[in-house]
Amino acid sequence: MIKYTSEIAKATDPLFEKVKNVIPSVEWPTMAPLVHRINELKAEKNAVVLAHNYQTPDIYHCVADFVGDSLQLAIQAQKTEADIIVQAGVHFMAETSKLLSPDKTVLIPSLDAGCSLAASITGQDVRQLKKKYPGVPVVTYVNTSADVKAESDICCTSANAIAVVEALGNDRVILLPDEYLSKNVAAQTEVEIIAWQGRCEVHERFTAEELRDYRESSPGVSILAHPECSPEVLEEADFAGSTSALIRYVNVNRPQKVMMVTECSMSDNVSAEIGEEVEFIRPCNLCPHMKTISLQNIVESLELIRHEVTIPEEIAARGRQAVKRMVDLEVEGKGFEKRSNQRDVIVEDRASVSSLGTLSR
Repeated sequence: MIKYTSEIAKATDPLFEKVKNVIPSVEWPTMAPLVHRINELKAEKNAVVLAHNYQTPDIYHCVADFVGDSLQLAIQAQKTEADIIVQAGVHFMAETSKLLSPDKTVLIPSLDAGCSLAASITGQDVRQLKKKYPGVPVVTYVNTSADVKAESDICCTSANAIAVVEALGNDRVILLPDEYLSKNVAAQTEVEIIAWQGRCEVHERFTAEELRDYRESSPGVSILAHPECSPEVLEEADFAGSTSALIRYVNVNRPQKVMMVTECSMSDNVSAEIGEEVEFIRPCNLCPHMKTISLQNIVESLELIRHEVTIPEEIAARGRQAVKRMVDLEVEGKGFEKRSNQRDVIVEDRASVSSLGTLSR
């Protein structure tokens, strides 16, 4: 265990200033030595830490070199001159960084940092879907494994999903794997959407009734929802968008009271940046996978160069192509304004496609 010395206190006090509104001062002496050690190791090993918006403030504000959503982080990883990338996120994010930075060493501090949404579908499932819907393009959310991306025509994010679907110029598109994102995209476009029955275990827990209760208990609150929530939740919200869009809304509009209907660490991270000007109402749904990343295992990851992410080249080449097609498309993100305009969506699952027989590549 690294001791909290006066030298470490002096070096880390400026970092504590960033997070003092969201991290109790009594906890900082246990965090500061690990923060200090991580920042030393980054310099020694020419490494960077990429932290997703759902990371805890000690990681997000005190050791991360780049912060953002999964695609923003992967693009930043591609641009950095660092030799080592530590992904403070979940496994599919580390894979995406590896796809775009194949010559860099990508580390995931915890092997338990999975994702319920990414786990809902496999490359084999996508091949079955393509057999059922021949010729229909497959748009895959970046929140998927490299194996699934490799079976896709193009990737998308929650920020650009509507624009990517429309840019293909098809009347019908398979959009995988988030059922709620697909339904929310379908409400914004004339393109027919075929969805998959995958859900984020954090966002699916929010309900419209819960949001109405918060409005009653916190009059005047602005409710911002992520499109991985159900259509009913989005209909109840004042604004809906990607994590980056939600952060931008708060920074630009500075509502007196705001509730971010997404993983609750994001509220802490935004609050730490803008201070007490905005009151955050926190419906605290935590991602158990994201929370397996800690200061301690980031230290261990860097010291031991532990849990390196590798992808078979045949899969990596095709997965990389799907991600790059999205990046090269350079479409402007579109918002989720028509939140009460719900349309019927075909939702497939493993059982509904399994009768087609097994396909191998």
